[in-house]
Amino acid sequence: MTTDVWLPFAPEEIPGLPSAADHGLTYRFWDGGDTFPADPADCAFYVVPYLKGAEIAVRPLAGMARAEVVQTLSAGVDHVQAGMGPLHPGVRLCNARSVHEASTAELTLALILASLRGIPRFVEGQRQEEWRSGFYPALADKTVLIVGYGSIGSAIEDRLAPFECARVLRVARSARDTERGPVHPLAELPSLLPEADVVVLSTPLTAATRGLADAEFLARMRDGALLVNVARGPVVDTKALLAEVESGRLTAALDVTDPEPLPAGHPLWHAPGVLISPHVGGSTSAFLPRAKRLLARQLTHWTAGEPLDNVVYTTA
Repeated sequence: MTTDVWLPFAPEEIPGLPSAADHGLTYRFWDGGDTFPADPADCAFYVVPYLKGAEIAVRPLAGMARAEVVQTLSAGVDHVQAGMGPLHPGVRLCNARSVHEASTAELTLALILASLRGIPRFVEGQRQEEWRSGFYPALADKTVLIVGYGSIGSAIEDRLAPFECARVLRVARSARDTERGPVHPLAELPSLLPEADVVVLSTPLTAATRGLADAEFLARMRDGALLVNVARGPVVDTKALLAEVESGRLTAALDVTDPEPLPAGHPLWHAPGVLISPHVGGSTSAFLPRAKRLLARQLTHWTAGEPLDNVVYTTA
């Protein structure tokens, strides 16, 4: 009987992997194709194919009777955790903390600056050969509220630092102190929303955050504020957001939507004041080398019997 490790990259392309011969492993390549590379029952360490959707991600799980670790290459794990019910107790689910922070934070700043400074309007003006000058909002002197102050939220603040914001407010599930200042608990969010010019959502999708940015949440945002979603689409109530942007009271920059992909004809495509990017927060040149380093590190820990990084859930 072999002990298989399923990888979405060819093993010879991942520097630093533990020796298969020394540890009794067989590395199998599977990137979500129709045919499994081997019997899922022999897989002990499963790395989920990246950006292939929930249906493909969970397809082999029911047969993985010997699974010990399920490793995603995404920051969010909601698309995988929901399919782990058939697994035996003690299987660890790990996310890709350390892989996406830089790229997602870069895009967050790009969306904020593009929205505030009118870049979509300039692009359209260039197409129409129109000189659309005028005064536009600056990020300088604005108050930014980051909802979901984990590793990505912290990376976003790193990149906000040179832009001379008036304040950065931080919210997470529970209160704590950081070198930069306090992190407020989620319970204090309603009182903080009216203070922010820009509200950034970078929280994982959980039962507590699904629909977090609902009509009441959005109504508490100050007139003219910008909502930026780099979390998951269902964190925002799309119908409630449409009502606010169509009235002109709020603007939005969305890397994720609900539904996703956004279908042709959906009103969000042409809603005033809305900038949409197609869920590309982590899809950059920085992804592959960081993902490979994570896998080499996690498999080294696992074969040595050491604690794994980024464990977010364990089957009961």
